[in-house]
Amino acid sequence: MSDYLIIGAGVIGMLTARELAQSGAEVTLVDMNNCAQEASWAGGGIVSPLYPWRYSDPVTALATWSQTSYIHLAQQLLEETGLDPELRQKGMFMVGVEDAEEALAWGRQYQKPMERVSSDFLYQKEPGLASGCDSALWMPEVASIRNPRLGRSLRRSMEITANINLIEQSKVEGLIAKDGSVTGVRLADQTLSGNKVILAAGAWSGELLAPLGIELPVEPVKGQMMVFKAPVGLINRVVLMEGRYLIPRNDGRILVGSTLERVGFDKQTTEEAKASLYQTAINICPALEGYEIEHHWAGLRPGSPEGIPYIGGVPGYDNLYINAGHYRNGLVLAPASTRLLADLLLSRQPVIAPAPYQLEGRV
Repeated sequence: MSDYLIIGAGVIGMLTARELAQSGAEVTLVDMNNCAQEASWAGGGIVSPLYPWRYSDPVTALATWSQTSYIHLAQQLLEETGLDPELRQKGMFMVGVEDAEEALAWGRQYQKPMERVSSDFLYQKEPGLASGCDSALWMPEVASIRNPRLGRSLRRSMEITANINLIEQSKVEGLIAKDGSVTGVRLADQTLSGNKVILAAGAWSGELLAPLGIELPVEPVKGQMMVFKAPVGLINRVVLMEGRYLIPRNDGRILVGSTLERVGFDKQTTEEAKASLYQTAINICPALEGYEIEHHWAGLRPGSPEGIPYIGGVPGYDNLYINAGHYRNGLVLAPASTRLLADLLLSRQPVIAPAPYQLEGRV
């Protein structure tokens, strides 16, 4: 019997386990796969919502807290595990933005560094971009993190923390509920128990709640991405254009993403998406045409209304909690959403007002 039983060992599940374990609690963390191998692995790792002014205040609040937190988190994980999550705080260009005035007003309202820059400034910073861009929006503080390496670093943190019991490759077949409480979960070969049970299962969270009569509006939304094996310096900053983006890594590799597909739990890649992503990449940076596509993959985002996650207690069950439904911003919002849930579980003053994320009135 653990103090906390967490279902889902993505970045959100692992950060939740880390927060609770640091309080001295005994934590069990279980995943159907290996740690951070689903949406946490598949995403791009931009530490900002795309076009952040188009999101609601609850998403902005979580993103703002997380963006500051990532700087400390990445350093802590490197020191603790020896594995570098590769946080790059080099800024983001947004080219061809139609609602630039709204963006700039949002930046002023939330005190987010953002400015409209000339083509001279843009091409001085990123000479490899396609010609013809007459201006861009520039957010100099936006970072990106290499999410597969963040996942490996967090997994190592789970392994070396004595009061975390990590169980991988074990699919949860169902929740065990009795008299308004969830006492544990059924796996294929055993039953796990916890005083409090936390769902952090991303796109699969709704399926786990459905047998309890709870209809959680979280659905899988497939995203396909590719990575080019490019030299260091071809692109140095995140570049966003027409809803898609390039993300450079420290070793020169450049990611291009991503599609938005509502096809259920299908994670197959398609030639149509591959061709579309390739065209996007060379439209932004023509020189990529000369470099190898190293990998093409797909992941499932946990889609939710307006992208506002569900964080808090599940109505009707006194010990069941959830942290899911972050849609396109799971990595962006993870530090804040896990800290908020830990605050609620440990009866601490919440770092962010919890009301907008509660299930009450939303399901």
